Amino acid sequence: MNKFSDLIATRRSMRKFTTQKLTEEQKKTILRAALISPTAKNNRGWEFIAVDDPATLEALSKSREMGSGFLAEAVFAVVVLGDPTKTDCWVEDCSIAAIDMQLQAEDLGLGSCWCHQRGRFGADGKSTKQYLAELLGVPEQYEPLCIVGFGYKNMDRKPYEDDKIEWSKVHQGKF
Repeated sequence: MNKFSDLIATRRSMRKFTTQKLTEEQKKTILRAALISPTAKNNRGWEFIAVDDPATLEALSKSREMGSGFLAEAVFAVVVLGDPTKTDCWVEDCSIAAIDMQLQAEDLGLGSCWCHQRGRFGADGKSTKQYLAELLGVPEQYEPLCIVGFGYKNMDRKPYEDDKIEWSKVHQGKF
């Protein structure tokens, strides 16, 4: 395997982080990965909110009824927003940016996890869109896709094993 194949195999969702802070250079490198990610027609219909304030990270951990709790342990998070008025490919463009940040984090030796936000709700029934708008001042036109939490890994995850790859999911030429 090559370095990129190894990176793909070792990047696993990490929901437990140490308390060690990321450097400004690490944060910038992660954000750069998002900002240079490909978009449909190069329209760049996304926006990113970088968060490292512990109180805000704690609040982000309550954005969903379930599945967002790990964000309280993250030391850095990026809220990924799309602008449907700019492109109908905002979901795809934001998804690419999010995974590029996760791959960049893995290359830096950091862990990350995607927390889905689009179309989700908190325990109080409030949509994640409304929750994030109130918490972070997100303008109405933007749709949240996800929040990616980052930090130094505080759990062991084995790389994907080749014998577990489902090659039966690949169809040659036609289904």
